[in-house]
Amino acid sequence: MKKNITMKKSNFINGAFVTTLGIIITKLLGVIYVIPFHLVVGDVGGELYGYAYTVYIFFLSISTAGIPLSISKIVAEYQALGFTKAKNKVLKLSSKLAIIFGIISAFILFILSPIISELVLGNINTINTKEDVTLVIRVVSLSLLVVPFLSVYRGYFEGHRIFNAPSISQVIEQIVRIIVIVMGCFIVTKILNLDLSISIATAISATFIGALVAILYLLYKANKNKKVFKSSIKNVNEPIVKDKDIYKKIIMYAIPFILIDFFKSFYNYIDMFTVVKNLVNIAHFTPKDAEIVMSMISTWANKFNMAMLSISTGIVVSLIPTLATSLEKKDYKDVSLKINQGLSLLLFLMIPISILISFLSNAIWMLFYGSSTYGPSVLSFFIFVGLASALLISFVTILQSFKDIKWVLISLISGILVKLLFNSNLIYTFYSLNIPSYYGIMTSTILGYLTTFIISVIILKRKYKINFEESTKQFLNIIISSIIMLIVLLIINIFIPNYSTNRLLNIIYIIIFGIISLIVYLISTYKLSVIKSIFGNKINKFKFIKK
Repeated sequence: MKKNITMKKSNFINGAFVTTLGIIITKLLGVIYVIPFHLVVGDVGGELYGYAYTVYIFFLSISTAGIPLSISKIVAEYQALGFTKAKNKVLKLSSKLAIIFGIISAFILFILSPIISELVLGNINTINTKEDVTLVIRVVSLSLLVVPFLSVYRGYFEGHRIFNAPSISQVIEQIVRIIVIVMGCFIVTKILNLDLSISIATAISATFIGALVAILYLLYKANKNKKVFKSSIKNVNEPIVKDKDIYKKIIMYAIPFILIDFFKSFYNYIDMFTVVKNLVNIAHFTPKDAEIVMSMISTWANKFNMAMLSISTGIVVSLIPTLATSLEKKDYKDVSLKINQGLSLLLFLMIPISILISFLSNAIWMLFYGSSTYGPSVLSFFIFVGLASALLISFVTILQSFKDIKWVLISLISGILVKLLFNSNLIYTFYSLNIPSYYGIMTSTILGYLTTFIISVIILKRKYKINFEESTKQFLNIIISSIIMLIVLLIINIFIPNYSTNRLLNIIYIIIFGIISLIVYLISTYKLSVIKSIFGNKINKFKFIKK
């Protein structure tokens, strides 16, 4: 029995590792390319890019959110039951749905772009014009024609526990995007001397091109994996599953995921429509400075949060199929085991990384973007928004695995209401206390995310009897280890500075403090048995720390 639990734990960790590694590489590439991108387009260009991307993510949540994970879940269920024809039919029908929703969303976004730009900028005279915002939104709408189809194939692979191909496709997609963004912006801005809006439109088009290349790669891999997709369990009398039943299942499974992305992007919408106006009217920022702060929240600092979220995304993507299989088999002990392990792994990775990035915010911002009045301050606090976001995404996704849409909705709406209630009030409060007023924006987001997370945990514990005793214990040990790590960093900071005005010298400081924090954190978590609890007894084979 103990061996079986260890095997299950190992399989989940392996899947999580492959998926997370692919996503982390993708997001790291996404962080690195912003150095040349920022040099070419600056803060104002970043804000224009952020306007388009925020709107795009919102519409993407309607057309494709939930498709990869819902397909993954359905395919995993059919695979466990041995229903080969049904699971292969899922691919065909979900592709049709994705294409239809994608076309409708792209058309609506293209038509509504002038109205959206009017709502975003209002009557404030900013550097970016309404025509600029309309242009970039229309360009990004084209991506909705291909990305939903790409999502279907990724979900289909993951449902078969094939994580390599989807992970590699993400890396390929990101590499193509980076080439188009960097080279395209450089040619348009520096060689052709065209307007900044044309440069950003070129950068936005990279989303469409990258997705197209990734689709071609997955189609190639699907052809090579035909035998795996068609494999079946012998002696299974498979019933005929009707198309309408599969459509219903896809939509019902996708709805919670759509809600998650919809409400999460709603946070960005609230900021997009209110931040610039509130900073100008409440905190007396100039329109230019308000736009610069918004660009940092929506684009530049958010790049690091997206890299952070890759950890939770990898864990969730590998967790959902295994949860679906365990729930189908009514193996509730394994369900509880996986949820606790997933939460422990998430906290183990994200808490120390968040603290380290916050501690090194000056060095990181200087390295990537150069000198800035607001940048390091924004990053030092905004990184914890990423941590709260990871908790929200992970636990709402887990809650929806139990098909409890009612509580998924309640938890998400509660979080949004908290965000709306505190957003403007906290800007004023922080401004009155002589604390950076934009911290109020981030604090309201964190409070909203944590509200949803806490409600999800309470429902999982009370309604579904998930025991969080193990992950709570590990959480306390992780906090202790992180505090020890931070104390050591602060002591060393007395003798060694943690940033420099010399841009490249910051690489050395980041490496020094990064290595020290890694060593201290690993020793602390090893001594407190956190590593053994999460990764199992096999970790002892490495003997990376002598007792």
